[in-house]
Amino acid sequence: QVQLVESGGGLVQAGGSSRLSCAASISIDYFDAMDWYRQAPGKQRELVATITRGGRTNYIDSVKGRFTISRDSAKNTMNLQMNSLKADDTAVFYCRTTWLNVEYWGQGTQVTVSS
Repeated sequence: QVQLVESGGGLVQAGGSSRLSCAASISIDYFDAMDWYRQAPGKQRELVATITRGGRTNYIDSVKGRFTISRDSAKNTMNLQMNSLKADDTAVFYCRTTWLNVEYWGQGTQVTVSS
């Protein structure tokens, strides 16, 4: 069993920054990859960014150049640095991973960007 707990987020002004963290209950080195997803009101959940065990990253086009995903094995955390935030970034952000063919999600953290 793996637990993922997100932290960070909250209310931020457009153009501002916010940093999310996802703490895992076991070593994140067990995971081939970890993801950040988000779900805006009335929209489907979408994949925002992925980081592999080796540190390779991938982003959706709408956040490229603004968001940075990272991982810290020593702290068993994955992070998402979000800069130049826009109102369209308002969503609940979730971290996700799979381990031994089981999918795990965090409980989500709200990010609200005021314009």
